[in-house]
Formats: sequence, structure tokens, C-alpha cells
Amino acid sequence: MLLCLAARAASTAAAPRADACLGILIFHRVLARPDPLFPHEVDAARFDRMMAAVKRTFNVLPLAQAAARLRDGSLPPRALSITFDDGYADNESIALPVLQRHQLPATFFVSTGFLDGGRMWNDTVIECLRHTDRDTIDLECLGLGLVATASLTHRRAAIARVIPVVKYMDLQAREAALQALHVACHKPVLSRALMMQRAQVQALHRAGMEIGAHTVNHPILTALADPVARQELAVGRDELQQLIDAPVKSLAYPNGGPDTDYDRRHVAMARDLGFLQAVSTAAGVSRRGDDVFQLPRFTPWDPGLARWMVRLVMNQRKVRFKAASVPD
Repeated sequence: MLLCLAARAASTAAAPRADACLGILIFHRVLARPDPLFPHEVDAARFDRMMAAVKRTFNVLPLAQAAARLRDGSLPPRALSITFDDGYADNESIALPVLQRHQLPATFFVSTGFLDGGRMWNDTVIECLRHTDRDTIDLECLGLGLVATASLTHRRAAIARVIPVVKYMDLQAREAALQALHVACHKPVLSRALMMQRAQVQALHRAGMEIGAHTVNHPILTALADPVARQELAVGRDELQQLIDAPVKSLAYPNGGPDTDYDRRHVAMARDLGFLQAVSTAAGVSRRGDDVFQLPRFTPWDPGLARWMVRLVMNQRKVRFKAASVPD
């Protein structure tokens, strides 16, 4: 019934409109199979169902083309772009074949500092707490005291407590905190295969996917001095351009919260550096006249496909939809 509602809502928006809007989906990972620690993360089978439904319902455009058409007012109805942040290896090994099967374009925003065996700080937190052999760990070093890790529920809760503490630390303090966490968790072996190899970025480009910049080290830009922030934007772009031998004109601000993670200084930097569009993580859609250097993105969080699609269609039409509760 909900899928029928989504289809009807989409069909009523089928005629061209002067106020056509652009929705942008944001993903990070597509797992080979469901993760017991995070059962609501997107896996290959679920992503395939999502993309089949998106293909049926929306006009999916490459982000660069969509932004250009947003600027000149030529967006088709139900315009949608698909994006991925960070540069996870499963973007190429798992997400790409699904996208190709459904003939859908996507943009992959890559932080170059983690390629070829690097690991993002949040994944260090997750993997430490996932693989610790302790039922309780002492995180007084982070101001959290004793933290239970005996069950998956405990570990999920511990991750949710640790990540906000570490997120806004400067890079030096963050590295020290991660090392302390690793020791507290009894030094579990951590994967060095989560992020893409450079050859995988090149494979995405050869497959016709857009490669976008996402800085070098994925810092909180507002926490950096302006010259350092500009260097993060410029070097990340330049490394990708050299890697794929093509211009990189799209940017995703790390973390992406307006006025929290980036601000107008970084928007100006993006313009000055020659980017043509940039995306945030603010929810919503864009219409003609909106700032193409602060394009919002929205991906529903509902685990069920029908409700996920209804919420996505309603977001495109800016119709409020009753929130679904998400199980723990």
C-alpha cells in the first residue's frame, strides 16, 4: 500500500514544473551482508531493492549535470542524484555493480588520506569496540568511566557515546584518544581494508561515475585555521585529479553540517578553488536560485523499502510524513 502511495505521489509530480527540485541521496557504505552490530546499515540486497525503486520513480542525473540544470532551470521533474561519502572499498566492489545493473550514475566523494590501507577515525572507534575481548572497558581517558561491552547492544551504545566525544577534537588530540581507546580495548587487530585502493577510484571513474573531493584527512573545517582548511580542500582535489587524470569539480564538506562543520569561509574557498558545486549534510531539496555550493542531501532511515520510498517522495514534494520508529 505504501509503495502504491509513493507511485501515485510521484506520478502527480510528473509534469514539468518551473519549481522542479533536486533531491540528493547520501550513502557511505554498502555492506556485503547485514552487520549484526548495525543491522540497519545498508547491505547489498537492500541497496539493490532501493536502486530498483529509485530507477522506477525518479529521473536520476549525475550530480554535476543536475547542479548545472538546477542553475539554468532545466531540471526534469523528480530529479535525483546519488552520492557516496568517504571512499569505502565496498563502494567499488559492491555498490558499483548494483548501480551498473540499474544503469544509474553516482558521485563518489573520496578523502584521499585514507586510500591504500588507511582507516577513518570513526571506524577505529567502531572496530576497537566491535573486536574487544573485554566485557567492560575503562574509558576514563575520554571522561566516560567504565563502559559495558559484553553484548552487541552494549557495544552499540558504547560506540554512540564515544564518537561524539572524539568527533570535534583536533587531529592531535583525536589521535591520542584513539590510541588510548585501542589500549583500553586490549589492542584488537583492526582492519586496513575498509577504504578504497587507488585502483578502485580509477575503476569507478572508468565506469563513468563522477569522482568528487572530500578533503585529505576529513577534518572538521571550522576547527582549522583558514590556510590549513584551504589546503585540505585543494590538495584533496589535486590528488584525485592526478589519480583519475580528469577535472574534479564537485566537493562534499566533511561531516557537512552548515555553520558547525563548515561555514561561509569554506564556501568561498570552494568557489575560489574552482569547484562548480558542493554538498552538505543538511536535509532537504534544492530549487532554482538556491546556493549550489550548499546543496542539501537526504536519505530516509526507514528499514522497510515501502516507507523509505514514501518518505523520499514526500521529501521531494516537501510534504511531511509521520516518522517511523527505528528498533534498537
